[in-house]
Amino acid sequence: MSSEEAASGKKSYWAELEISGKVRSLSTALWSLTHLTALHISDNSLSRIPPDIAKLHNLVYLDLSSNKIRSLPAELGNMVSLRELLLNNNQLRVLPFELGKLFQLQTLGLKGNPLAQDIMNLYQEPDGTRRLLNYLLDNLAGTKRVSTEQPPPRSWVPLQEPDRTRPSALFSVMCYNVLCDKYATRQLYGYCPSWALNWDYRKKSIMQEILTCSADIISLQEVETEQYYNFFLVELKEHGYEGFFSPKSRARTMSESDRKHVDGCAIFYKTEKFSLVQKHTVEFNQLAMANSEGSEVMLNRVMTKDNIGVAVLLELRKEMMEQSAGKPLHGMEKQLLLVANAHMHWDPEYSDVKLVQTMMFLSEVKNIVDKATRSLKLSSVSGETNAIPLVLCADLNSLPDSGVVEYLSTGGVDSTHKDFKELRYIDCLTNFNCNGKNGTSSTRITHGFKLKSAYENGLMPYTNYTFDFKGIIDYIFYSQPLLNVLGVLGPLDPHWLHENNITGCPHPHIPSDHFSLFAQLELVLPYPPAVNGIHVPGRR
Repeated sequence: MSSEEAASGKKSYWAELEISGKVRSLSTALWSLTHLTALHISDNSLSRIPPDIAKLHNLVYLDLSSNKIRSLPAELGNMVSLRELLLNNNQLRVLPFELGKLFQLQTLGLKGNPLAQDIMNLYQEPDGTRRLLNYLLDNLAGTKRVSTEQPPPRSWVPLQEPDRTRPSALFSVMCYNVLCDKYATRQLYGYCPSWALNWDYRKKSIMQEILTCSADIISLQEVETEQYYNFFLVELKEHGYEGFFSPKSRARTMSESDRKHVDGCAIFYKTEKFSLVQKHTVEFNQLAMANSEGSEVMLNRVMTKDNIGVAVLLELRKEMMEQSAGKPLHGMEKQLLLVANAHMHWDPEYSDVKLVQTMMFLSEVKNIVDKATRSLKLSSVSGETNAIPLVLCADLNSLPDSGVVEYLSTGGVDSTHKDFKELRYIDCLTNFNCNGKNGTSSTRITHGFKLKSAYENGLMPYTNYTFDFKGIIDYIFYSQPLLNVLGVLGPLDPHWLHENNITGCPHPHIPSDHFSLFAQLELVLPYPPAVNGIHVPGRR
């Protein structure tokens, strides 16, 4: 910067800093320069590096070569933005295992150090930097330096008291993306030790979490076919559950050996509280093909994704209703509940596909409700046909400000919504309108369910927690007025995540990259039918 620019008050900005001149110690003022992305301190006389260097959390490049450094601080492992770390020509005899946490590191310079031969042998192999970092991370726990402290229990957040003025049944729901084995790779989760990504290790913690919550209804996503039959169903049957599962559509075209690794969605329910009436699988690619109406985007973008949803129609057992009501309920008609579970397409570039998939799913759910209501001759408290309350659990892969969540929570979305990316879907979307093709000429696509999210107003700051992305993409919706939420399980303690420098999950103590959702719901039961103001036993 010229002297004229400096005199005129122009501020300088520099993201790189070089320090030279046989420096023996570093000024503490250096650690306040947190904006730095590159720091060159080679060719000096430094014998130690202070732990405070980790305050420079934006550093991408750090050159400490040609000094007299004998040891490195463990805190160096928290500088996870580093891509290049040069330590050549020092006096290092050991490396801190914490260096293994630098999962984005591409270049590690170690030449000219008196390091142990086994370390140098690993380093000199093809892809030696990655192999060495993996070795350090995998052995970090053995050094007792990894936080062995379990996260504190998540706290319960009460939202409202049950309605004591009328009969109701209380039940709990869990929604959990368990991260299936084939996606749990070091390429995606380089910050997690390979032993903590291993399915045999993770599945124990996943099951422990499920059983600790002991929900009456459990909706899981990313369940591998083989794990559903050999693990989840076996374990949960022992605890009084039955289940229903469907894999993604691609399973149909695969060999037996490949099919067992295809993931899908599962719903489990406690048999002491519910009995199964119907079960349904919703294949989005089949629906896209059947409703394409010649739309190229429907065929090219939606039909090519093989996501699915599942739904079970449950009947509440009479004992559960009477237990909740605290008295015998003579003449009470059947009380049904529809539970739906889906996992939408993941790619942020396909917001249109997620929105169309959600519309197709809700349209199918409406068909299930309508057919069941007709065939079982149900009527509701208010005489409407929509007598079956709905619980919708999903990994929507969509944030709270998305078109998907707007559609679900407000009852509709405009066909010109930005998430459609100006692609022409309108001709086929009217098939999924709550009034069908004969609806109004409005461009708004609507549904007839009055849905509300159990987790509102930022009760969970994120449900998916990785290094690259932290946000809310998992949801439990319930239909009003027959259902109310009484309370939810709150978030993991953010102080624990911060104090233990957990930049992403999975982690040795957290088995998935998603946090589970858990809510207690209240189902308002209809009074037994009245004749001339007098309640009489109903016909069964």
